[in-house]
Amino acid sequence: MAFRGAISAGRQQANASLFSASRYLRTTSNNVSASHLLPRSTNPFTHYQSGVKFSIRAINGTSVDPLAPKKEQSSDNWKIKMLYDGDCPLCMREVNMLRERNKGYGSIKFVDISSDDYTPEDNQGVDYKTAMGQIHAILSDGTVVNNVEAFRRLYEVVGLGWVYAVTKYKPIASIANAVYGLWAKYRLQVTGRPPLEEVLEARRKKEEVCKDSKVCKM
Repeated sequence: MAFRGAISAGRQQANASLFSASRYLRTTSNNVSASHLLPRSTNPFTHYQSGVKFSIRAINGTSVDPLAPKKEQSSDNWKIKMLYDGDCPLCMREVNMLRERNKGYGSIKFVDISSDDYTPEDNQGVDYKTAMGQIHAILSDGTVVNNVEAFRRLYEVVGLGWVYAVTKYKPIASIANAVYGLWAKYRLQVTGRPPLEEVLEARRKKEEVCKDSKVCKM
């Protein structure tokens, strides 16, 4: 009953409001012209047209898309060179994190060992097979470090040294290297890639083709 009473009261209030509005319109219709009731511009496409003009100016202009990825600027004053496998999806997560951190430091030079341009001569004699077996990093003085020490050195130069600080102690470093060794041994299998022998063979065949072709250099 209370619910029906509320509905009835609501209907009476709505009818009263409509009656008042109707009476107000009748009394003001003679005093207000149609030009005052409608906006000056009756073109429904006004805002749309301005939006189109703005878009055309943005396309023809020299403005840069803020969502476009920024190119990494190479630093001539790098402190350490990171040799990483660009074909490893899990590895690239860490590489991208370090690359982002490095924007504020410029201390790391990133070298993709999976690139066709990678050569041991430019990287202290570290060949592709050796670099695929475990992570390597090269200090600016030519010193080559690997395994967990490589991670520690890389993290230190971008302000994250505390992450691997505990591995400076030999007992901890030994355990950490053992754990990383297991990951390095099975990372290809874990990421769904062929065994290292097949990867090396595929790269060797590609290098032979590239020697007599300009396709790899394009």
